[in-house]
Amino acid sequence: MAEEQAFDIRKIYLKDSSLESPNTPGIFLEDPSKPEVSIEATIKTASLEQENFYEVVLGLTVTSKMGEKTAFLVEVLQAGVFNISGLPDGDLPLALEIACPNMLLPFAREAISDLVGKAGFPQLLLSPINFESLYQQKQTQIKTAEEEAKKQETPPQ
Repeated sequence: MAEEQAFDIRKIYLKDSSLESPNTPGIFLEDPSKPEVSIEATIKTASLEQENFYEVVLGLTVTSKMGEKTAFLVEVLQAGVFNISGLPDGDLPLALEIACPNMLLPFAREAISDLVGKAGFPQLLLSPINFESLYQQKQTQIKTAEEEAKKQETPPQ
């Protein structure tokens, strides 16, 4: 008999956050019309002590520059505890690295927007992130690294 499928959010929480605005107050006198914004995303997963429970941490780092000057740097670790069981073989990584981060993103987006606003900058609305594409890129990098390692282990003939 197949195990019943479960995918439940047990808790969503802000694990860590930081804001730096190193060039204030002078940056407020700069032309704010064309800031450069870059975003980096990371996903970390961990199995918890209780069976079928996992922590997923979505890390977002947002850097805004005006010319060569950094306007602000925001880092947020948005986390969740998920109860996941009964998935077909091979689907757990997809749940942990695609479905869970999609659920965490709105909370991370809100935390970042709040921090940026409190620092005196205009509201920042992050665009959606394609976690499926990030997962595929990660799998490709892992496969490439494994192939390179095998090539280096094989002695030349």
